Amino acid sequence: MNRLTSMLKTYYNLELPTIQEQKGGWASLAYKVSIGTEAYFLKVYEKQRASTPKYTELINDYAPVLKWLEENTELNGHLPVPILTRNDSYTCEDDQAVYMVYNYIEGDTIGDTKLSQSQIIHLAKLLSKLHTFGEKEIPMNLYALKESYDLPFLSQLTKSLKAIEKLPTDIRELLWFYQDPLEQLLSEMKRLASSLKNAKLTMRLCHTDLHYWNLMQTSNQLILIDWEGLKLAPVEADLMFFVDKPYFKQFLDVYRQRHNQFKINESALQFYQLRRKLEDIWEFLEQLMIDRLEGRARQHTINILKKELSTLI
Repeated sequence: MNRLTSMLKTYYNLELPTIQEQKGGWASLAYKVSIGTEAYFLKVYEKQRASTPKYTELINDYAPVLKWLEENTELNGHLPVPILTRNDSYTCEDDQAVYMVYNYIEGDTIGDTKLSQSQIIHLAKLLSKLHTFGEKEIPMNLYALKESYDLPFLSQLTKSLKAIEKLPTDIRELLWFYQDPLEQLLSEMKRLASSLKNAKLTMRLCHTDLHYWNLMQTSNQLILIDWEGLKLAPVEADLMFFVDKPYFKQFLDVYRQRHNQFKINESALQFYQLRRKLEDIWEFLEQLMIDRLEGRARQHTINILKKELSTLI
């Protein structure tokens, strides 16, 4: 904790903090920082993780957008905005990690629970508001956030399948069983990406990671957290998380109150559903092969990977 204490003092002028570890997400470790009656949320992206560059390289592109949304739109109070360092930066870092600090939000993630009727309506309204903003509405350059339909993990996953005999035994045996459906999925992803690049679909700001662990309920409102995946993309990048929910018709009815001409593009929906599945599979493989997990952590990741792969057949 001494390293964190020193960092907080040096970059944020926060002295004598009490630091408590919280349940972190997929991308980062998390801590609650308390100083008297003030509380902050600290995200720590460890540099030893192979996935960290993916989650940190666009911070300086997406954080200003969040700040603008917070200050200029109806989304005020519904998304966390990082606190600037004393050098007016959204992050600071040392040789071990990249750090971001936010005001602490008192609330609970939805997680494994079900959304209530009021939460469904609230969420649909929040997304309908977010999806009103495109390149013309945001007064900054969004080029780095714009969907390109590129699939950087695809070549890495393909190389792993071609060199399957060189992989560790537990991974090799698992991938051998699912190699054919995986290769078929990779081929379909390439086809969809090529098609969508030429489709010129309307793009709007999208969160792109709207599972229930990224939805937080406070005493009076719903908040969308963990915006590392903020993109300018077809709205199917967000709606894919809800199309299979029993409440989707109700959700869409509320959403269409603001976007009354909206119709789902099935190709875009399929692209984002398949990309999410393949990205998850690759990240689990990446953890096993590059982060070199051992013991219980390795077996836990193997079990999750096996569960993901089992959905392919």
